[in-house]
Amino acid sequence: MPLPADIFKAYDIRGVVGKTLTGSIVRDIGQALGSLARKHGRETLVVGRDGRLSGAELAGALADGIRSSGASVIDIGMVTTPMCYFAAQYLGTQCCVMVTGSHNPPDYNGLKMVIAGTTLAEAQIQGLKTRIECGDVDHGAGQIRSADVVPAYIDRIVGDIRISRPMKVAIDCGNGVAGAFSPDLFRRLGCSVTELFCEVDGHFPNHHPDPSQPKNLEDLVRCLATTDNELGLAFDGDGDRLGVVAKDGSIIYPDRQLMLFAADMLSRNPGATVIYDVKSTRNLKPWIERHGGLPLLWKTGHSLIKAKMKETGALLAGEMSGHTFFAERWYGFDDGLYAGARLLEILSKDADASEVLRALPDSLSTPELNVAVAEASAHAMIAHLAQCASFPGAADIIRIDGLRVEYSDGFGLARASNTTPVIVLRFEANDAGALARIQGEFRRVFNESLPGQALPF
Repeated sequence: MPLPADIFKAYDIRGVVGKTLTGSIVRDIGQALGSLARKHGRETLVVGRDGRLSGAELAGALADGIRSSGASVIDIGMVTTPMCYFAAQYLGTQCCVMVTGSHNPPDYNGLKMVIAGTTLAEAQIQGLKTRIECGDVDHGAGQIRSADVVPAYIDRIVGDIRISRPMKVAIDCGNGVAGAFSPDLFRRLGCSVTELFCEVDGHFPNHHPDPSQPKNLEDLVRCLATTDNELGLAFDGDGDRLGVVAKDGSIIYPDRQLMLFAADMLSRNPGATVIYDVKSTRNLKPWIERHGGLPLLWKTGHSLIKAKMKETGALLAGEMSGHTFFAERWYGFDDGLYAGARLLEILSKDADASEVLRALPDSLSTPELNVAVAEASAHAMIAHLAQCASFPGAADIIRIDGLRVEYSDGFGLARASNTTPVIVLRFEANDAGALARIQGEFRRVFNESLPGQALPF
């Protein structure tokens, strides 16, 4: 039976449990992953899972599949995705598979995969599908054992981070798996913690665990307004992304968080490279240069960013979605809890955290705007747009991931999402007039190249 092609995404595997993602499919993927690991000379894979309702069943199927290839499994139980990445380093396997649906709805689940130290993406993920369909898998009977890496992970962060003064923080985990660990971590660091929705519940009964959506931060905003907490931290469903809310309720988006992280890291590592994705603010480039770093714009996607970090030796990278990657003092992977700890280390040096956050450069910008399209057509539509469109007056047109059109007073972006069938649009400008003009240019181009396509601006 052919595998459902649409579960093999650009950065991971993701599908609807019991429909496109079943126990038998996950078992087959496990056998392919075990075979791939063995091809790279690795005999053991770490398996973790987040707090989703289907996690235990699918993690079991995955482990069975890995073992059927002759590779062995270390089961680390319910953890955040970054803890799974950590375990691959700490336990010396260099291979791990995390069963997680990230921020998708409750009926979804998926796999994030690292083999021989490389996060699988794009062609490598398609290669797993080919391997299964061609029967190109090993056979054997691997072992399984359990390990608890949580104490070592928390000790590693507590040993690295220095909070200069006690801080009061509110933490919203949206009933995702980060709730099982983040309050303890931040208390160990010396913070007073107010917990919001830190009970792990795969139904996500309060709001969705996706801090990139402002509506999911409303409870945190309310908490900051009615308590003496000075900062709000929010984590996504599997703990690899961070959302930040200032005392006054303003959201500090991840591209502005990256400014703080970059200035701090560059104070110790002048000349280091900082990577940011095509959705991020244009204020990053001059900021990084002013602080003595090399800015590098790259494609969106956690796997693609990690690969670029390896290639360039960059010490820091960030995505607008909330993934921040630290290779200085950390392992180079994206980790929401560690990012939150690094943020508090920086902010605690100042008596007024809000003032530090307010002082970061800001521009007028839109949130991510999504245009729903047919499943297979987003990439084709963007390719057509890139071929036909002209943008008179643009200072630069960047085509590494969709179309990012830079002007002297702002930018517009149109790219195909690699995770859902949508075209992603984002605009930023110095003022409302410039924003309207740039949006008008994109509207014209869409109308010329893709007539009849409804637009959300």
